[in-house]
Amino acid sequence: MLIKIRVLWYRLKYLYHSLLSKGHHEDLNKLAEIFKTDKAGLHHYTPHYNSHFQRFKDKKVNILEIGVGSYHKKYKGGNSLRMWKEYFQKGNIYAIDIHDKSPLQENRIKIFKGSQIDEGFLMNVVDEIGEIDIIIDDGSHINEHVIKTFEILFPKLKDGGLYVVEDVQTSYWEDHGGDSNNLKNPKTMMNFFKSLTDGLNHKEFLIPNYEPSYFDKKITSMHFYHNLIFVYKGNNDEESNIVVNNQK
Repeated sequence: MLIKIRVLWYRLKYLYHSLLSKGHHEDLNKLAEIFKTDKAGLHHYTPHYNSHFQRFKDKKVNILEIGVGSYHKKYKGGNSLRMWKEYFQKGNIYAIDIHDKSPLQENRIKIFKGSQIDEGFLMNVVDEIGEIDIIIDDGSHINEHVIKTFEILFPKLKDGGLYVVEDVQTSYWEDHGGDSNNLKNPKTMMNFFKSLTDGLNHKEFLIPNYEPSYFDKKITSMHFYHNLIFVYKGNNDEESNIVVNNQK
């Protein structure tokens, strides 16, 4: 009986928020306020999301967010999932969480239970979703996890898609595997992603017979903001105006 009451309360609350959101589908800041997600306010993420996600807004996109929120509380969390559902009116919203969040599922929102660093689990999720247009990592924020998840999932992202990493501040927090003292520590997520920026210019490397990595070939641009990273996927195949075959 208690479970049924909780589910009913959750659905009524969502209906109320959905009604409030009418007429605000173009305004991510307002939607974040209505659905009470922390992607606005203290984090200041929604203006950047609005800028980068505009071209996807009216398309039939598949979005995967890692992390649902509220930890083990089964009937809490999912605020950003509902925000994305209202913003992407034709989109399918998927999520991954280490805890069971299945009661938060609804039309156009599906949640998988599993670890963001379990490659077998992630491949099963990808197989079920199909092509993914946007991936957002708002999961454990542990540096090792963020890096491993990117290495697994970025190759599965659709060309023309976007991979987003939130809460990059943990790159400097020791309890998350970060480092504030050695800002060149290769094990931090910031240094991992910074190391990928050179690959944007791999055609200019003066290294005969250089073999570009997958990331060299498939990352077309990267955008760094306060605690937030956007990685664009496509074919990074623009030729150099001087260098040929990595030789002058």
